[in-house]
Amino acid sequence: MFVLIAGGGRTGTQLAALLVAQNYEICMIEHRRDVLTRLHRELPTEAIYEGYATDLRVLEQAGIRRAEVLATCTDSDADNLALCFLARTRYDVPRTIARINNPRNAWLFDDRFHVDVALNQADILASLIEEEMSLGDMMTLLKLRRGEYSLVEEKIPAGAKVLGIAIKDLPLPEHCVIAAIIRHGEIVMPSGRTTFEVGDEVLAVTDRRGAHELAQLFEPHHEGYQHSG
Repeated sequence: MFVLIAGGGRTGTQLAALLVAQNYEICMIEHRRDVLTRLHRELPTEAIYEGYATDLRVLEQAGIRRAEVLATCTDSDADNLALCFLARTRYDVPRTIARINNPRNAWLFDDRFHVDVALNQADILASLIEEEMSLGDMMTLLKLRRGEYSLVEEKIPAGAKVLGIAIKDLPLPEHCVIAAIIRHGEIVMPSGRTTFEVGDEVLAVTDRRGAHELAQLFEPHHEGYQHSG
């Protein structure tokens, strides 16, 4: 897959480095001399194209006609929108991803400008902070399906409600799967008969609501919780 990246700031560079490490073919377009100096230290020279990303000649020479994905990571929301619009309407690029610099401009980044995925860094950071605060000791390890689901991890404390109860008998959230348990440094693949022990590190895949319910389920026992099994 060939990915064209517009903008060699830290966001674009990090994306490019990750893609190169996964053996994707990429091309980074950047015009700033100081940024280009840094890029040549961090990325393969053949992956860098010097020029203005909004210049059609530069876009074409960088390979936009064969790009399968365009990621616009410039520090200008206007440029990012214009590039997504051009990529789809003029060059038929199948997928466009745009960085939002100013959260007030987020409403513009939709299908009117042919933006398939809009990344609002301010919103993402705020949401992650809010989620981590609300989940207590539960930690989010990985976001899945555009953030709809997460891989979460929590350690079972002494006195937890779930101790000694088989997984099949627990009132687990509807959209929740216990993926693995790390016990004494070893991975335990859970079954319906598996019970939790103090100190178990539980890995689960769940949606946001399920994560909150799971965090409550793993809390120490308090009066009013009864196991009906």
